[in-house]
Amino acid sequence: MALLKQCKQQVCDVIEQESEKLHALSQDIWKTPELAYKEHTAHQLLTSFFSSQAWEVQAHYHLDTAFRAQWSSEATDCPPLHVGFLCEYDAMPEIGHACGHNLIAEVGAAAALGLRGALESVQPPRQVQITVLGTPAEEDGGGKIDLIKAGAFEDMDVVLMAHPAQGDAGYIPDEAIHDVTVKYYGKASHASAYPWEGINALDAAILAYNNISVLRQQMKPTWRVHGIIKNGGVKPNIIPDYTELEFYLRAPSLKDLADLREKSYACFNSAATATGCKVELSSSTHDFYDVLPNKTLAKTYKENGKQVGMWFASEETELNAMAGSTDFGNVTYEVPGLHPYFYIGSNAFNHTAEYTEAAGSEKAQYYTLRTAKSLAMTALDVIFNPDLLESIRQDWKMAKEMEDIPSGIDTARDLNCRAGCSSFHIKNKTE
Repeated sequence: MALLKQCKQQVCDVIEQESEKLHALSQDIWKTPELAYKEHTAHQLLTSFFSSQAWEVQAHYHLDTAFRAQWSSEATDCPPLHVGFLCEYDAMPEIGHACGHNLIAEVGAAAALGLRGALESVQPPRQVQITVLGTPAEEDGGGKIDLIKAGAFEDMDVVLMAHPAQGDAGYIPDEAIHDVTVKYYGKASHASAYPWEGINALDAAILAYNNISVLRQQMKPTWRVHGIIKNGGVKPNIIPDYTELEFYLRAPSLKDLADLREKSYACFNSAATATGCKVELSSSTHDFYDVLPNKTLAKTYKENGKQVGMWFASEETELNAMAGSTDFGNVTYEVPGLHPYFYIGSNAFNHTAEYTEAAGSEKAQYYTLRTAKSLAMTALDVIFNPDLLESIRQDWKMAKEMEDIPSGIDTARDLNCRAGCSSFHIKNKTE
């Protein structure tokens, strides 16, 4: 216990010593917001940062803007324990880092530096490998899913990251999400002279939108469907021969998502039947899965967080908080993972211009670094306590068994979706 306590103090000391460099890294990413799969500056900044810290770095790791940075302690007779930290760094169109991914990158980097610094000062009970993965395209595309397919997580024992929000939480139930693009094809005609010659694709789009609205009465309270009409025609005096909609479907589990998808697709198809249009339904290559809970990891993280000044709401409040979706959910189907949320000193909501400002503020640094300390301290508990690791693995297996995955779905690679980031609001004790 004394050695573990010493290591945790070393984590905090190392992160504080590197705080200026970490802040500069976060600021440079924040000042140069880049969209999914185009995070070239962020990739260069992060790979250079870890190279300067004497990590073994693989740039362009399976994806052009992904990376892998590794460090290992001295070998022992026991098999190594592999801890992963994840960095996100893509931004949003027009409003930049409105989900604070610059801070996610900083947390991952800081936690990895702190953990390494602690392990360099002692002889851990077994060899430890630390991997930092740079994971692009969380806002649109799902870079983590690409990396899953490439085998990037196959040898990891536990994966940790943290997401900025409006309060500290050990676990929020992020939802699974499926996206669908709906295209209706009709027949153009003069809307005044001979409208009967046309087949109105806009009518199909409006019917589909209204069908979804009618469906809401029979939706479960935890289901979400939201969409837009991207193309509604060309001119008022031309019967529209083409329209396009885009929808996101969200549910708390893969089974619920499959049910919601079936009902929603019926709404889209019936609109085509009613208007005589042809319909085309398509989706992106990745669905985002729900984040599997791991009570042992969340409990350990919260215990460490309290030591550095975090305040957490009750577990019931966390479970009932509003959340979004993330491709980290797919990671939790591959390896035990932790995706807590952290307060950054602002009441602003994610995906707003106000949150962009908060994510780049000096005030956010204190909260970001204490989150990194908590993640690294949690990793130390896993390293020094084999029983804890076994409990984490049992929680993971149980969560997968309870998921009731629909038959025919490969849990890492099927359902087809993309998503936006997550946000929730719990009143912070400091507010």
